[in-house]
Amino acid sequence: MSSFALFGISTLMSLVSSVVVARLYVGPWLRTMNRDQALKVLLAPHMFFRFIGLSFLLPGVVSPSLPAAFAVPAAYGDFFAGILAIAATLALSRRAAWAKAFVWVFNVWGAADLLCAVIQGLRVHIEPGALGAAFFIPTAIMPPLLVTHGLIFRLLARSK
Repeated sequence: MSSFALFGISTLMSLVSSVVVARLYVGPWLRTMNRDQALKVLLAPHMFFRFIGLSFLLPGVVSPSLPAAFAVPAAYGDFFAGILAIAATLALSRRAAWAKAFVWVFNVWGAADLLCAVIQGLRVHIEPGALGAAFFIPTAIMPPLLVTHGLIFRLLARSK
């Protein structure tokens, strides 16, 4: 089996597993909380994991063959999403009047960033080996983060 197929299967199964965990465990647990608390829980992983995307810019971590057309927007898109996640969490914690709007901004940006990275990765035909040590970002980190974006959209659409 090709490395591209194995990489795709790994990413897909991580996404499927993330959906299962969200449906069976995370979703029921979040329903026991008020919306703002649940949003803070879902924002927390983004405050940490989105900054790992900067590793796409580190020589020695990724292959020199990793296209800059993928690496630069993915890295800085993740970086900005992480900053937005921190700001949104602080706004929710302080019960700022604009907190919900800021969570929307974070979630639209963050989800679009992840989806654009997937599309751009397919468009420029990234070989999985070009990701080097950062292979775990799209295979293990991105799928659960994408699922949390879906959960956040669901909470935001719900009335308080």
